[in-house]
Amino acid sequence: MQTVGIRDLQQNPASFTRPLERDEFVLITKHGKPLGVAVKFDDEILRHGVMESLVLKAFQRGDISLGQLARSLGFSRKEAMDFLALHEVPVTEYDFAEDIASLERLRG
Repeated sequence: MQTVGIRDLQQNPASFTRPLERDEFVLITKHGKPLGVAVKFDDEILRHGVMESLVLKAFQRGDISLGQLARSLGFSRKEAMDFLALHEVPVTEYDFAEDIASLERLRG
C-alpha cells in the first residue's frame, strides 16, 4: 500500500494517481496520521460494493488472511470460503506443477 500525505497530494497529484493506476491501495495521511484509503474505481466496486471489493482485493494480494477477510465482512470462516468461491477466488494458492516436479525428482 502506498502512503501519500495531503501536502504531497496537493503538490504532486501523480504520486496519488500512479499507484491507483497500478491497482494499489493508497493510504492518505494528514500530519502523519491516517485520514483515508483510496482505491481504483472499477466494475468490481459497482458489483460488490466498496468494502467487499477492498477485502477481496486485499485477500487476493495476500495482504490479509482468510480469518481477517471473514472478520472484516462479519462472516464465519465457512461463509468467507463460500464468498470466495462465489467470486471464483481460490482459498489457497497451490502449484500442482511444483508437486509433480518434486515427485519426479524423488523418482530419480
